[in-house]
Amino acid sequence: MKKRRRSSNNPKPDSTDDSPEQSTVDEIFPEETPRDLKSYINSISKYIYIIAAAALLSGVFTPLTINAEITTVVYGILTILLGLGGGILIYLGTKNKRFSSIMVIAGSAIMIVSVIIIYELAGRSIIQ
Repeated sequence: MKKRRRSSNNPKPDSTDDSPEQSTVDEIFPEETPRDLKSYINSISKYIYIIAAAALLSGVFTPLTINAEITTVVYGILTILLGLGGGILIYLGTKNKRFSSIMVIAGSAIMIVSVIIIYELAGRSIIQ
């Protein structure tokens, strides 16, 4: 059976003694924390996603307003979603500790493939 101590058995600290180390304001709120490259990429990526969402919406509605063929619209939407998936992989690669370089490389490759498909759909072939 485990013995329990009563609170009355614990010695009380003297009020005249110096109190244990008290944290100062500088310890709680450091002046400046150094920022690394990963934190800059994370902060910039927030704004890039807002721009990407606006570009995705414009990519969806613009061909519909100019009476383009429906197959072209569908291929364009799928290509934009492919590029967005590559961007999400890059974002997750910067957040994760495991497989981060693989995810960033895969996301970049998917975005490059998306750009190539966009040029192919536009009739201006990059690969000849």
